Amino acid sequence: MATDYEKVYRGAKQALGEPTGEFVKFFDTLARPGLRVLDLGCGQGRDALFIARLGHSVVGVDLSPTGIRDLLAEARSEDLDVQGFVSDIRSFEPAGMYDVLLIDRTLHMLDASQRPGVLARFLDRVEAGGYVLIADERSNIPSFEAVLEADRRDWRIVQRRRGYLFAHQA
Repeated sequence: MATDYEKVYRGAKQALGEPTGEFVKFFDTLARPGLRVLDLGCGQGRDALFIARLGHSVVGVDLSPTGIRDLLAEARSEDLDVQGFVSDIRSFEPAGMYDVLLIDRTLHMLDASQRPGVLARFLDRVEAGGYVLIADERSNIPSFEAVLEADRRDWRIVQRRRGYLFAHQA
């Protein structure tokens, strides 16, 4: 049974807790300021807000109107550079290009046949020299890695362990 995130988010502010630790480590060691980040399945913004607090520009996308409302309210209260869109990632068309594509435990919610196509479509929105950061079920990581390998650009895997796949476009 799928989780009703709208209900979860209505029940608590920052219902999913702190930012994902592996993403925190990544951004703490990244020396490039002012990045454009696309966060697919951002929920209430646990990762997006952390990233924006570091001085990056973040676009968050989620199906939950409550999640996006909470994200934007927090961002406004701190004067952070965050945009939020209520949309299904299967049909969302982002404007512009991004330095980082972040997908935190979202792709597994799609039908297995849809995951590769959705990921491949968003790879086209990553700038040269950019990154893809994925957290998902361990069993899905090989298929995401295959999407990167099949892409027309050269992706170098920088982390592949315990349900995480981070890649850098060479």
